[in-house]
Amino acid sequence: MPPPAAAETTVDAVREQLIELLDGVGAHMTFEEAVADFPDDAINRRPPSVSYTPWHILEHLRLTQFDILEYVRNPVWVSPPWPAGYWPAQDAVATPEEFAATIEAFRADRAALRAMVVDRTTDLFAVIPGSPGHTLLREVRVDADHNAYHVGEFAILRQVMGTWPPNHRG
Repeated sequence: MPPPAAAETTVDAVREQLIELLDGVGAHMTFEEAVADFPDDAINRRPPSVSYTPWHILEHLRLTQFDILEYVRNPVWVSPPWPAGYWPAQDAVATPEEFAATIEAFRADRAALRAMVVDRTTDLFAVIPGSPGHTLLREVRVDADHNAYHVGEFAILRQVMGTWPPNHRG
């Protein structure tokens, strides 16, 4: 068994990597890069052959991340039904203010998960009460993986829809 200082250093390294994963740095476009300068007139537009809008994807990210956050911090949390509880209704639309609120709520919930990870008193490997053996480490990994997938999807939709600003590179 490694000495306590070595184990602590290893856990700190895991924390750092989880933060990078949550922040979307490394191999993926960040959430902030993907949503920057999104035009208001495209929030509710459906790309060709797609049954949802850019706002639907962002709201799906927000709803899913919120569920994961509550699952981790609230032992009596009951997740919504799949898929209805994780996506807005197909005919739902958002105003520019609601679009911005979705983005800000996503960021706030990601910051709450991030705060749990950086808190050295939080055991990343402790089993979440009432779960089938899930840990904070697992849930953050699931959240970051889900976010990376849909942020990439959002970026592709922007390309297809022609909503990137003229100076965008990528």
